[in-house]
Amino acid sequence: QVRLAESGGGLVQVGGSLRLSCAASGRTLSSSAMAWFRQAPGKSREFVGAIALSSGNRYYADSVKDRISISRDNAENTMYLQMNSLKPEDTAVYYCATSSGPVSRLAVRDRRLYDIWGQGTQVTVSS
Repeated sequence: QVRLAESGGGLVQVGGSLRLSCAASGRTLSSSAMAWFRQAPGKSREFVGAIALSSGNRYYADSVKDRISISRDNAENTMYLQMNSLKPEDTAVYYCATSSGPVSRLAVRDRRLYDIWGQGTQVTVSS
């Protein structure tokens, strides 16, 4: 019943910043986690970051942890991904995802634990 919709992608130059949004509609579960994944052409979908909705704890991939932050606006039911110092290798389709069931902190990086996905938003970083 939960639907996710990403927005905010686009074309940016190396070193620039971008703020992605993930709007959730329908019924949500406070016990679930919400996460960002990305997939570049010819590559598998990889974990970017996640937030536990109940505790607010955040988890980031080592490859991007120094350049991104995840926040959440409960009133708007929206999760944000702030990306700074963007690099060409950040070019990918970025997906928002959530789980309909509990997700332990040890498994938040596993895409198999997420069963609800948005359509994705394209981020292109030019050199």
